[in-house]
Amino acid sequence: MLPELKITQLRYFVLVAQLKSFHGAAKQAYRTQPALSLAVRELEQKLGQALFEKGGKTELTPFGEHCLPLFQDLLAHHDRIASEVSLLARHEIGQVSIATVPSVASRLLPQLLARFVSEHPKIQISIQDGNADSVQQLLSQGQVDFGISSVWMPDENIEFVPILSDQVGVVCRKDHPLVAQGGALHWSRLQDYPLVRNGTSRLLEGTQAAGLLESSLLFVSNMISLIAMLEEGIGITTLPSLAFPVGNEQLVFLPLAEPKVERQIGILCRKGRSLSPAAAELMAFLRGNMQVK
Repeated sequence: MLPELKITQLRYFVLVAQLKSFHGAAKQAYRTQPALSLAVRELEQKLGQALFEKGGKTELTPFGEHCLPLFQDLLAHHDRIASEVSLLARHEIGQVSIATVPSVASRLLPQLLARFVSEHPKIQISIQDGNADSVQQLLSQGQVDFGISSVWMPDENIEFVPILSDQVGVVCRKDHPLVAQGGALHWSRLQDYPLVRNGTSRLLEGTQAAGLLESSLLFVSNMISLIAMLEEGIGITTLPSLAFPVGNEQLVFLPLAEPKVERQIGILCRKGRSLSPAAAELMAFLRGNMQVK
């Protein structure tokens, strides 16, 4: 049966061996000399061999000389692990993996993560972006710690905490007739123009504008391709405001007034599963800074 070694006893032994004095070791360890001597004797009893020679001098036995570097390595390894665990518990180090929709990744996260990283420079953060469906799948499969998205499909194993509302509008070229007409944009005004559907078009389902989806002949899932087609004037599309390409000089975002459609952006996490300290710290930071509009 292997002896159960106590870190404190090993530490006292190494200290005595380095200082070559029980008195000096006791003073440095802030212990009484009898207490320290007892700890070393108990260690010798567990090992079944003497570590120090008998007599007045504090000299290592051959067995003690062999054990000293081994115990030093063990203590160093223990201290490294203890330090790392302590840093993990205080969320000073760690790894966090999140999944989010591209609009959040590009519009909201850069500034927020810049602040978080400056405050937690040793936390590693991995971001995967995709549509709401893929975000939910990555979370369900345990590939990420939490997600930032709208809910794709109800799932009893996933908890959704709304953070902000993102209004849906029409995106078209700046020279499009809808822009010139002005005024509140009613869905019926869109019927005369070809609609290019995208992954967020499902937000129109169940609204007065749902008929626009049935008459649409073109679907584009990739945002870069969608923007290119809109710039060519192939048609119009509907997008949440966060998904609109800010800085694009050819396109314009027109809020849809009737019906008013919004998507709820929030944090998704798995029910009944704890987060690592680092992931919990990041999630709390995002929840506190991505305020509901």
